[in-house]
Amino acid sequence: MAEEEDRPATKYVLITGGVVSGLGKGVTASSVGVVLKACGLRVTCIKIDPYLNTDAGTMSPFEHGEVFVLDDGGEVDLDLGNYERFIDVTLTRDNNITTGKIYQSVIEKERKGDYLGKTVQVVPHVTDEIKQWIQSVSSVPVDGQSLPADVCVIELGGTVGDIESMPFIEALRQLSFSLGKENFCLIHMSLVPVLGVVGEQKTKPTQHSVRELRALGLTPDILACRSAQPLIGSVKEKLSQFCHVPVENILNIHDVPNIWHVPLILRNQKVHEAIIKQLNLARSAGPPELQDWTEMAESYDNLKNSVKIALVGKYTDLTDSYLSVVKALLHASVACSSKPSIQWIAASDLEDATATTAPDAHAKAWEILKGSSCILIPGGFGDRGIQGMILAAKYARENKVPYLGICLGMQISVIEMSRNVLGLQDADSEEFNKDTPNRVVMYMPEVSKTHMGNTMRLGCRRTLLRKPDCLASKLYGSTSHVDERHRHRYEVNPAFVPMLENAGLHFVGCDESGNRMEIVELQDHPFYLGVQFHPEFKSRPRRPSPPFTVLHHGIISPHFGLQVSFWRPLSIWEPFQITQMALSILPSNLVDAPLGNVFSHFAQGVGVSLLGGELRHLLIAAERIFLCLRYVPEIKLRLRSILVVLETA
Repeated sequence: MAEEEDRPATKYVLITGGVVSGLGKGVTASSVGVVLKACGLRVTCIKIDPYLNTDAGTMSPFEHGEVFVLDDGGEVDLDLGNYERFIDVTLTRDNNITTGKIYQSVIEKERKGDYLGKTVQVVPHVTDEIKQWIQSVSSVPVDGQSLPADVCVIELGGTVGDIESMPFIEALRQLSFSLGKENFCLIHMSLVPVLGVVGEQKTKPTQHSVRELRALGLTPDILACRSAQPLIGSVKEKLSQFCHVPVENILNIHDVPNIWHVPLILRNQKVHEAIIKQLNLARSAGPPELQDWTEMAESYDNLKNSVKIALVGKYTDLTDSYLSVVKALLHASVACSSKPSIQWIAASDLEDATATTAPDAHAKAWEILKGSSCILIPGGFGDRGIQGMILAAKYARENKVPYLGICLGMQISVIEMSRNVLGLQDADSEEFNKDTPNRVVMYMPEVSKTHMGNTMRLGCRRTLLRKPDCLASKLYGSTSHVDERHRHRYEVNPAFVPMLENAGLHFVGCDESGNRMEIVELQDHPFYLGVQFHPEFKSRPRRPSPPFTVLHHGIISPHFGLQVSFWRPLSIWEPFQITQMALSILPSNLVDAPLGNVFSHFAQGVGVSLLGGELRHLLIAAERIFLCLRYVPEIKLRLRSILVVLETA
């Protein structure tokens, strides 16, 4: 109790944006959180979206990018996915504040008579609700600890001056005033463009943006300037003079090879020192420890082996629609030393009808699909492009191409097998054809058919693995269950499960009732996996999602001269077997040695040369293991523990 009473209250870092939207406030907020956490501070995050929707659940991916799903079932803005991935926290639906949520709460209070007959107004009632929400959510631990975080990073969506964000700006002004300067730090993000004709970095847009912010009662403590190239010194001095921000507090976030470099840019410009000084946290914070993060960012830059992954989807015109899928592939790529080359294929371009209406697009889509190392079909809703997805799943099944189907992608594999193997030509999902007699995918009975928002099967749910020797069990570490996040309103019809299993499509995972199918695997296929859940939502840079990691393990770049059949004889046990050999063969002084020396020693130990064609796949897998040992030495101990568990299982 004494520790809790002595602990200082949570302090706030607010990030606003000006000039234009899409500057990367979400990545910046996440990166600030990474740097502060690296200083030993505990961090939580809040995203404010000024739209009237209560959540992102009913918004089109074309409008707002992907809908990110949290453990508690919250359907939220994709920036919360960035927060979770970067800072490694588990947020709740309340960490995403929208105008719709605020007004809904205020109106409910008014209907209950909580305002005692007062005239309910934006000020003070709406602004008070915003302040109470922020302070309430910021006190909830998101990192598994019992006490509130030291710092809450708040991102205000949109740009300063937007009509819809005015109540939030006013509430944050009041919050800043009531908390005092030592508890509130404002970072304003702006654009420093370069005009093509002049070639000069222009500061005027940022000057006007800061002037607008100051007119609304908020003064920035730190400026974060987005630009294509690093800012020159005179530009920083000019911004300091006209925006009343010290030169040392003017940050430059320029374009980088990958977003994992952004925390390093901020660290190098000493953002932590400015924030710690402003918030009087010197006694709680130390120098940022970002060595592992640096190695991760640099290791991705140095990846040379490219793997072509065909992503067959409905929303490929806006890649942010599949942001978490892309990030999960990136996480897996670092673990597997192979950079993903995502081949975006609009599912409708694969359909037979497109061969007539747009023959060039049809031919190009099939050329890309056939030239890819694997096929991934992510989630989606609606019947557009479904026939193209079914054709892609059929191609993967018949040609032994590695296949990963997520949510809708799993349902597509069921429909494809039902039509082309069971001979049920009218097999379909109730979502696409309510009148088909063979509804192999059906509406879940408990889901509302009249309301769309927050009515799906959402959040983290347990999936039981029915067969201990199945691929899914092995890729998750020989466990009896997995806990992953879901977002769906349709499910596989259990009446068709026996027929499909007899045809070779095995349902190896189900929910706790045993009736709802969650995971499918195809018999006699190198890698064919469908999951009803969304494994991408829990993937982290240093804890990549198993389905994505195994998918990478099962695809070898043409650089190695190996076929996809590499996966067939060794399956998921290969990394553990090789690790066991490696740990017994490698002397400890080779853990940090150049990889060439490590390979030579390993090759001698197993009695093969580096050119041994039949066992080259062993050396490739060994490379991945050694790369992990080299970058994260403590993994060696973890791998030993895993091997002990496997041996005693």
